[in-house]
Amino acid sequence: MLTVENIHKRFLTDGPEVLRGVSLEVKKGDVVAILGPSGSGKTTLLRCINYLERADEGTMTFDGQTFDMHRIQKGQIAAIRRKTAFVFQNYNLFLNKTVLENVTLGLTVGRGMHRDQARDIGVESLRRVGMADRTSAYPRELSGGQQQRVAIARALASSPEIIYFDEPTSALDPELIGEVLGVMREVAQDGMTMLVVTHEMEFARHVSSQVVFMEQGQIVESGSSQGFFEAPRTERARAFVRSILGQHRVKE
Repeated sequence: MLTVENIHKRFLTDGPEVLRGVSLEVKKGDVVAILGPSGSGKTTLLRCINYLERADEGTMTFDGQTFDMHRIQKGQIAAIRRKTAFVFQNYNLFLNKTVLENVTLGLTVGRGMHRDQARDIGVESLRRVGMADRTSAYPRELSGGQQQRVAIARALASSPEIIYFDEPTSALDPELIGEVLGVMREVAQDGMTMLVVTHEMEFARHVSSQVVFMEQGQIVESGSSQGFFEAPRTERARAFVRSILGQHRVKE
């Protein structure tokens, strides 16, 4: 479904490279967890893939079409985004819109869908994330976990081929993380293709099908989630997994 090759990115002309030749492949139905220490380039990679940042170099193949990620045209970006969705760390909801309006706005304004049809889709999307009873509420009336569930419903409403998640639980209190991860688990079980930057190792280990481990702007190791957590191939990945699971649970 999605292949990116040799992505490079720096924010200052003479500054250090934040991404240093990153390549990865996502197949239909994959749930890919992007892991790594802070500052490793995880979020920058995700933002470049969705063109929230412009890569300095690299190519993307999406749905059979290949694009130069630095020279891609606005119309091409818009066409790609119509097939994808992005869930941000801090929800990015409109505070002056109701829950249902937040979910349907992209359908009515962005896609010209009739309001009644958009409403039906919005209500169903909110039902999927357990928020169908809060359609008339405003974001200020919701907990952080509820707001993030609304953001996921908004992503689902657009019927994307892939959803990008940028540390979706990082802004939540610990007791609210579980409810969002539960929704993400259900979305994954429904077969949605997902690319998830996360620090939630239980999600990465038990829900994701693939792991990409990054450090210093490069992919150090990638492969199946089971293989990564049970028998990582590189010493750096082994050290990372040991710090999470403990020495005795990691095979050499």
